Amino acid sequence: MSQLLTNIPGSLEAALEEEVTRSGRSTSSVVTAALARYLERPVHTVFQVSTSGALVAGVYDREVSVQTVLEHGNFGLGTFANLDGEMVIVDGHVYQVHGSGRVTEAAGDAGAPFAVVTWFDPDIDVSIPSVASFRDLEARCDGFRSSGNIFYALRLDGQFKRVRTRAVNPPARGTRLVEAAQAQSEFTFADVDGTLVGLWSPGFASAFSVAGYHFHFLSADRQHGGHLLDVQAGTLQVKVEALTSFHLALPESEAFLKADLSKNTAEELAYAEQAH
Repeated sequence: MSQLLTNIPGSLEAALEEEVTRSGRSTSSVVTAALARYLERPVHTVFQVSTSGALVAGVYDREVSVQTVLEHGNFGLGTFANLDGEMVIVDGHVYQVHGSGRVTEAAGDAGAPFAVVTWFDPDIDVSIPSVASFRDLEARCDGFRSSGNIFYALRLDGQFKRVRTRAVNPPARGTRLVEAAQAQSEFTFADVDGTLVGLWSPGFASAFSVAGYHFHFLSADRQHGGHLLDVQAGTLQVKVEALTSFHLALPESEAFLKADLSKNTAEELAYAEQAH
């Protein structure tokens, strides 16, 4: 967090003190919230386009552009129209990991049916020792979460001994996600520098998002990446931000409006997230 030294009129100072007393929040919290509203730059906020249930049901046409996604965050993940690969958003750049394994930077007018982003501002920045597996990674990251009822953004940088990823390939129109996942491409990389972009969502989010950890990988040279399936790594630098606000933008396309999204799709989504 950065410190800000500024001069304000006495009337505003008095109003600020009254609000701090009334709300029980810190001065920093009140000022940050006020600046965020004025500058239209939400803080500690998850912005999500569409729902995971819509993806599972086969609704993955273009809903928004990449440029629109970047108007709501500089860090996150998602997929592209017609499930054409994995989306990795790092430092305000959107990368597309194609089913062929090729990685390109997505154009601003590229379409996205689903994305989750935030303006990344970590409050934890530490290093962790070697990671032996995906489950070990989850356990290490658990130690940075103080609650099971809010969202978290996580970034891990370093050298990875072994990374296993996948990228979906465009299926026939309307194919459910579990069927599309059976034709996914899988990749294994060794001794590669890179970044893990991760989001953790609470259990209640399973109705509209991916509950638990969801990681995408991108190599430092921007040549390799994908949805993370397994990992081994040496020392990693970990940055974590607690996210206490959630904004869900629902599509207005005919496919979404007419889709039957009443079913519990958690099991199908969990299957699609795994290796095949």
